Formats: sequence, structure tokens, C-alpha cells
Amino acid sequence: MSQGILLLMMLALSSHVSRSDGLYYLITANGVVYQTFCDMTTAGGGWTLVASVHENNMNGKCTAGDRWSSQQGNNANNPDGDGTWANLNTFGNPEGATSDDFKNPGYYDIVGEDVSVWHVPNDTPVKRWNCNSILQYHTATKFLTAQGGNLFQLYKYCIGGGGYFPQSSPRQCGDFTSFDWDGVGTHHRFSASKEITEAAVLIFYR
Repeated sequence: MSQGILLLMMLALSSHVSRSDGLYYLITANGVVYQTFCDMTTAGGGWTLVASVHENNMNGKCTAGDRWSSQQGNNANNPDGDGTWANLNTFGNPEGATSDDFKNPGYYDIVGEDVSVWHVPNDTPVKRWNCNSILQYHTATKFLTAQGGNLFQLYKYCIGGGGYFPQSSPRQCGDFTSFDWDGVGTHHRFSASKEITEAAVLIFYR
């Protein structure tokens, strides 16, 4: 169990109040304190928000703001893009996680067992995330256990980053690379619905 999760449990016990969804302060193994959202109700609770992927411009195809893929364009000389899936950089804040990309130290510090994903409409305030989410799903097989405990380890050693895509450039570029292949939010052929395209993807560990 990471120190961050331990601190969360200590805070919950010391406050003598029932656990509820909301913002909590956690601490990394190296002593870094950070704030994030915790889902304390879904499937028994204990889910910690570690990241959000928010496409600010579907037509941009790798432009400023595409922190998970590349803010430097679809560039063969920069195949890993910003390398965010496999580096220790952090950005954004939990309250703005549906308005911009977000990554906190829990992404690489927490050793979890399962992953939960919420699709929440852009610009939704924190208190409305759960009830406004379009989709929510999670693994229940301790998927992360065999992958080093988090997506940082999984991407670092198994998958790699998401920067340059040689096929059909620049179509295969941006934070939501595969959401809209034939159009933007048309739900036609290989394109997601406008509702999904205009929603942030929130990623949790437990």
C-alpha cells in the first residue's frame, strides 16, 4: 500500500466522518503532498484520480495542449511526443480535470490493482462528475498487479508513448488519436459520438 493511500485512510479515520467523494490530500513515497479527487462510493470506493485526458482541439491534431500525445506536432524526430505516459512530469489541477489535461504524482507513485475510467463532459465541476458522467467502467481482475501497479510502469516497459504516427499523418495525432478517424464527433464509420469526443477521460487507480 502506498503512503498516499495510507494517509488518505488516516485522514478519513481521524475526521470521524463518513467517507464521501471529493478532494483529498495525499502524500507520495518521497513526501510530496498533492491534492486529488477520490471516488469513495463506486464498487466499494477507494478509487484515486491520477489523470485526465482532455482534447482541447479535435481539429488541431497534435497542437499546444495535447500533453498526452504531442504539443510539438506530428514529428518523426519526436516519436514519443511529450513522453507523458512514461515520464514523471505532472500538470493541471484536480478541479480543472474536465477542462484541461491533468496528471498528478499518483500516476506513477500509487501501486494499485485496478483501473477505473469515467467519461465526463468537458467543463463539468467536480461535484457533478459522478452524476454527469456519460460512461463509467473499471477492471475487477487486479489488472495492474502484473503491470507494475500503475500505467506509468505499463507504458514505460510494455507499450510506449504516443507522439508520432507514420500512418495517415496527421490524422492519427492528438490526445484522442483513435476517437475520430473519419470525422469529428459525427459517429459515422470510425468516429466517436460528439458526446464522447467532447468529454474528458478521467483515470483512477485502486
